[in-house]
Amino acid sequence: MVVTQENVAVNGSRKLSSQDIADTLRERIRAGELRAGERLPTQAELAEEFGVERGTVRQALRVLQEDGLLTHVSKGSPPRVAEPAPERGEPQPTMVALAPRLSEAFSAEQVRVDVVCHTSETLMLALGEPVRLIHEGRIRPRSIDVRVLLPSRDINLAFPVLVAGGGDDDPVHQRWLQMRNAQLQVLRHNLHAVRATHGVDVRVTFRALPFTPPVKLYLLNGEEALIGYYLLTRREEEWESRRLDMYDALGSQSLLFSFVRRAGRRDAAFVEESQKWFDALWETITTDLTLFS
Repeated sequence: MVVTQENVAVNGSRKLSSQDIADTLRERIRAGELRAGERLPTQAELAEEFGVERGTVRQALRVLQEDGLLTHVSKGSPPRVAEPAPERGEPQPTMVALAPRLSEAFSAEQVRVDVVCHTSETLMLALGEPVRLIHEGRIRPRSIDVRVLLPSRDINLAFPVLVAGGGDDDPVHQRWLQMRNAQLQVLRHNLHAVRATHGVDVRVTFRALPFTPPVKLYLLNGEEALIGYYLLTRREEEWESRRLDMYDALGSQSLLFSFVRRAGRRDAAFVEESQKWFDALWETITTDLTLFS
């Protein structure tokens, strides 16, 4: 239940909690009584209004800051109502959504991109946009750290696989491995070219997963997580004079769902947990990934 000032007037003996005060202020923000950029009353004024100690008010303000509704809570001046988080719109296919999100991430001074994917085809193509902006001098990060987790060459992949099953010399696996290695080589070359041409500190590292990831995940500067599901389909493809009938996922068409840290506690928790999941994989059960020409 949201406690309003009217509730306090009727039941003056009730001691309001920090959550009660946070709920009341949250409702005022949602109703437009407190608008984006507007200063709140001082902590002393809020404490007097709600009949509580300043410490209770401070706790309420921190709750609203964690929800992304207030800024400058720790400053000496009264906090302000935060501007709404950037509108991400409807989920879009990876090929459409990823390049502009990477370009925004690369506008930071220190860029960190962590990726879990099945192949790096979409990542390789999407990185072309921020790399172009760097070469044009429109953005200039000081450092770029890209870490990519992909399935190991030594496991039996869940997909792509032949519909009828394969033997020891599985052409679908060989096709996937050639594509994976070629894409990673191009990705690494393009980023290293930024280091050679513009003196940007660039690190590109790949590690191998002992399983086939069912989703793709992009973590951008610890501030945004983009996640999409690999949806399997049956399809045929010509490869080295053979027609391959296989179950495969078209990753470029997967819808990406965006979670932004400053959009509120729910999104922030998803970003943080996704980063923890990635770091745990990176530091434990994954192995060095070696590319073969």
